[in-house]
Amino acid sequence: MSTTGTPRYQARLVQDGGAAASADDDFFRCEAFLGAESVTHSLVIEGDAGGLVTPLIVRDIPGGGIDATSPYGYPGFSCTGELSGLPLDRQSIDFSATGLVSAFIRHSLSEPPLAGARPRNLCLLADPAREAKSRMSDRQQIRKNERRGYSIEVTPGPETEAELKADFLAAYTQTMHRTRAADRYYFSAMYFDAVLSSTRTWLLVAREPEGAVAAASIAAASDGLLHYYLSGTADDFLRDSPMKNLLAGMIEFAGEMQMPLNLGGGIVPGDRLEEFKRGFANREEQWFTSELVCDRSAYMNLCVAADADPDGDFFPAYRA
Repeated sequence: MSTTGTPRYQARLVQDGGAAASADDDFFRCEAFLGAESVTHSLVIEGDAGGLVTPLIVRDIPGGGIDATSPYGYPGFSCTGELSGLPLDRQSIDFSATGLVSAFIRHSLSEPPLAGARPRNLCLLADPAREAKSRMSDRQQIRKNERRGYSIEVTPGPETEAELKADFLAAYTQTMHRTRAADRYYFSAMYFDAVLSSTRTWLLVAREPEGAVAAASIAAASDGLLHYYLSGTADDFLRDSPMKNLLAGMIEFAGEMQMPLNLGGGIVPGDRLEEFKRGFANREEQWFTSELVCDRSAYMNLCVAADADPDGDFFPAYRA
C-alpha cells in the first residue's frame, strides 16, 4: 500500500486472534465469542505511544491472496498504550506486513478510531438514564399477555440448561425461516453453546401460560452496553407478540445492570424491524464500519478479474 511520507503506524496479523481477547471480558472480544465466530487472527496496529487491536476472520480469496472481515456484532478495537491524534489517518498505517488485500472492520458503538469510517445503521437504544418510551399499543399487548399468565425468566448464559438452549434454537430458527434470512444468520447449537458459555451473557425467555418458551433472546454485555444480541419467537405464539414482553423485561434487566440496552437497527433503514424497535428506544447512536484497502494494486487487479466496480456499494468489490 502506498502512503504519503513515512507511515507512523505498522500493522501486523497475530494468528488465532488471542491478542484481541479483552482483559475485562467484554463480550464481543471475549474468547467464547471469538471461538464461536471462528476468529483466526488479530489485527494489531502499533505506533510509538500505543496501538489498536481487533479480531478478524482471515479468508482465502478465490482469485489469489487473502482478505479479512470482522466477526458479527460490534467487536471494534481495543486500545493499548496512550494513542494521540485519534482517529488515525489510514494513510499513516503501513499494512504491507499483514499480506491482506482488504479488511472489513465492524466498530463498536463509540467514535471509531480510524478516519474515514463509513456510517451504517442507526442503532436504537433504551437508556435507563433517560425517560422510558413505549407505544400505547405495545403497553396494552404486554399487559394483556401478563394477565393471561405470560412471564419472563433471566438465566445467566453459563447456567443455561440444554433443554432451554434447544427451545431457544427452535424459536430462533423458526424466525429465520419466516424472515427468509441469509444463510449467515442460521447458527448451530454449537454456536449458541459457545456464546452462552460467556459470563457476559444471559438468556431471557418469555414463557406462555402453560410454560412453553414463546420467545427468547440473548443479552450480551460489552463496551458499557447490554446488547440485544440474537432472538426469536416460536411460530405457535406469534399472534401474542411475546417479544414485546421480552423486550420490556430486557429493558428492566438493563436498568438493574445500570447499562443502556442496544437494540440494534433494522435489516435496512426504515423496515418493520427498525420500526418495532423504535417503539422501545429513547436514544440513537450511529454505527460505523471501516473498509480498508491494504494492497491497492492487488485490490484493483481482483476487481478487474471479477468485472467489479471498485467504487460500488459492496466491499470488497471483488466479492460482490
